[in-house]
Amino acid sequence: ARSGPPRDASTRSTPSALRAAGMCGAARDADPESDISDTLRPDPVPNPHAAEFHGPMSTDAPLRTDTGPIVEIGIGPVAVSDVVAVARHGAAVRVADDALAEVAASRAIIDALAGDDVPHYGVSTGFGALATTSIPRDRRQQLQRSLVRSHAASSGPEVEREVVRGTMLLRLSTLATGRTGVRPEVVRLYAGMLNAGITPVIGEYGSLGCSGDLAPLAHIALAAMGEGEVRDAGGVLLPAADALAAAGLEPVVLQEKEGLALINGTDGMLAMLALAISDLRELLTTADLVAAMSVEGLAGTDAVFAEDLHALRPHPGQARSAATMRAVLAGSGAIAAHRARGFTRVQDAYSVRCAPQVHGAARDTVDHAQLVAERELASAIDNPVVTLDGRLESNGNFHGAPVGYALDFLAIAVADVASMSERRTDRFLDRSRNGGLPPFLADDPGVDSGLMIAQYTAAGIVSELKRLAVPASVDSIPTSAMQEDHVSMGWAAARKLRRAMDGLERVLAIELLTAARGIELRGEPPAPVTARVIHRLRETVPGPGADRFLAPEIQAARRLVASRELLDLIPVPSKETAS
Repeated sequence: ARSGPPRDASTRSTPSALRAAGMCGAARDADPESDISDTLRPDPVPNPHAAEFHGPMSTDAPLRTDTGPIVEIGIGPVAVSDVVAVARHGAAVRVADDALAEVAASRAIIDALAGDDVPHYGVSTGFGALATTSIPRDRRQQLQRSLVRSHAASSGPEVEREVVRGTMLLRLSTLATGRTGVRPEVVRLYAGMLNAGITPVIGEYGSLGCSGDLAPLAHIALAAMGEGEVRDAGGVLLPAADALAAAGLEPVVLQEKEGLALINGTDGMLAMLALAISDLRELLTTADLVAAMSVEGLAGTDAVFAEDLHALRPHPGQARSAATMRAVLAGSGAIAAHRARGFTRVQDAYSVRCAPQVHGAARDTVDHAQLVAERELASAIDNPVVTLDGRLESNGNFHGAPVGYALDFLAIAVADVASMSERRTDRFLDRSRNGGLPPFLADDPGVDSGLMIAQYTAAGIVSELKRLAVPASVDSIPTSAMQEDHVSMGWAAARKLRRAMDGLERVLAIELLTAARGIELRGEPPAPVTARVIHRLRETVPGPGADRFLAPEIQAARRLVASRELLDLIPVPSKETAS
């Protein structure tokens, strides 16, 4: 574990502050007709729409720079909010002086071992199944170069810029602990690449989460050597050597142990976990918001969200979701009118009545994932590792199981929240269950189809989310001549979680469209929060009427959900921000 404490979160750029500064809120793709299958582009090809939309799924969009506080990289861990600030918002980094001193001290240990006649793994031997092969001193620089070149073997769609930057940041953070044995100039180069907006190109496939994220990290190390391809701060694809030269950075010539130190860690899957935690906290609040709107639109009751009822089952996430729904429904004229007349149903359907229980369970799952992430952020992962008392020891801390399990757990929660949202959308469209609204919320049923096919889209996404909820971490394929005979598949778990969260965002956007139309068609005064949400939606999506081209309206609603603007309409006590 690291010896330094995490820095005070109050000094860092938070998602709320970045939203207020206009630094987030871009949609995640450019095509209004695209669906969940379009969220990952094919092999690296410049995206003509990148200048317009710069969301988390972007690979080649210009980097937006955070003008907020610099994130300091020290011996202690970075926080989840630091990962988001640097990876997504382009915050600058600075390596603390005490970290550089610790790095230099541990490098002296490696230099001493390099001159020893006794072979030391990672210093004077080969790697993996070749760990018993001794390497002469005059071949060791070549050994490091060969290690990085051979391991930079990814393939497939280009990984998003924010994922690569997050991975770079977390490897830098581990190097700064002084437990890896690299030289200070390697640490400074990684910081310089981040600050210059140099983003190595990495393919989606290649990591098994065995010795960590070997292939993705090797592509980053390759760029630091001045080889391979990168994108500059403007999103332009160019050779790494040219990007380094333009930024005034010298490529590194790797010495003993350094190649291994740069590629051995869980940084890729951990970066995606940190980003997912930040996004899911906000998406779950959005889920509470649209679920509350569905309660109004379906002529439901708010009595089941009473604080004392939820205190009988004291799960903290459930209490939080119920409180958010109460805040959204406060002052609802529609619910007050139904209460005065008497509700026509004895009980609402589970998808309405049990929303806090399901959303709350998802919140508690995110809290568990945050605990795992914070432990991993506080780790110094390398193999071999320089211990605090100066030993160089092999270990298994690189195995991605703790992170992989958390990622898979979140994918299950995402699928369930989306599934419940789709069921509420479906209730609006069935005249036998929607409390007197027109079938499919159509303007002229029979002539118009209303939102019938929007529900098809939500159902198709939810079906895919159920497949994505199958754990990646239960799989293992042996590698490296059976030396690495059990692997975590944590990177794969992270990739499918990102796809699942994209789907959740879309499903919630469709519920938002549907609930807003249902409320307007019912014609009763909504809660003030609901009224503000509908007013904001109507700035880009027209109200009820004859059938229109629906895909752009779904995309506009999705952009609104992605922007997180709706969170600013919820009363302050009910907001949730990433920690």
